[in-house]
Amino acid sequence: MRNYIILFLAAFLMTSCGEYQRVQKSDDYNYKFEYAKQAFENRHYLQSATLLEQCLNVFKGSEKAEETLYLLAMSYYENADYQTAGVYFKNYYSRYPKGKYAEASRFFSGYGYYLDSPEPQLDQTGTIQAIEELQAFLDYFPRSDKVSIAQNAIFELQDKLTLKQLQNAQLYYNLGNYMGNNYESAVIVARNAIKDYPYSKYKEDLEMLILKARYQEASNSIEEKKAERFRDVIDEYYSFVNNYPDSPKRNEADNILKIARRYVKD
Repeated sequence: MRNYIILFLAAFLMTSCGEYQRVQKSDDYNYKFEYAKQAFENRHYLQSATLLEQCLNVFKGSEKAEETLYLLAMSYYENADYQTAGVYFKNYYSRYPKGKYAEASRFFSGYGYYLDSPEPQLDQTGTIQAIEELQAFLDYFPRSDKVSIAQNAIFELQDKLTLKQLQNAQLYYNLGNYMGNNYESAVIVARNAIKDYPYSKYKEDLEMLILKARYQEASNSIEEKKAERFRDVIDEYYSFVNNYPDSPKRNEADNILKIARRYVKD
């Protein structure tokens, strides 16, 4: 019985592949289009994309052109080729700004780039592209049922950009005084990240890093500058504890304050 099932499946696959080959070679583009739609329904996305690519120019200007372009984009999207899908989605909503699939095209364009967004330590051009596409979707379709999904994706992408900045600031902090005052660079990067992404979940880490960088900067200063710089440390301390009174980093911050007060006369 098991061998029979295997033989049946093999025969079915050979028949299916044979039919697909015939469709590819056919000059009947309506036949290709219908087969591509069925292939898409059956989750054979590469087959669907291949056939729709052949139909795209042939159907240009016809009533099937719009659906062909959208279905082609969706075939690449479902096949996890989000970059190619994004190109076709953009072609669709540029060509048919009020088309039947305009809302879906704008959403899946941005969401595909979101799914394809690189890890924080890599170049974040794709992440920025995803944010731009998803924000454009929200601007064009503010009442869509996918608004919350798009918003959450944007928040997650922004957190990724913030983490990238936090890692950069941490790198400067770790370099210390190597070939210059890298603590100041750490502060600048961290402050810019807070300014750009004020609601990020990494804001507390950024503010703590600023406090630590100011402390290290003051500790490594010449005696004439220590009092002034430790005053800056104290200011940063109170800013931090006011924003995060119950922070798990509170003990570390309190220890920094104790040391800073030794150098500052009331």
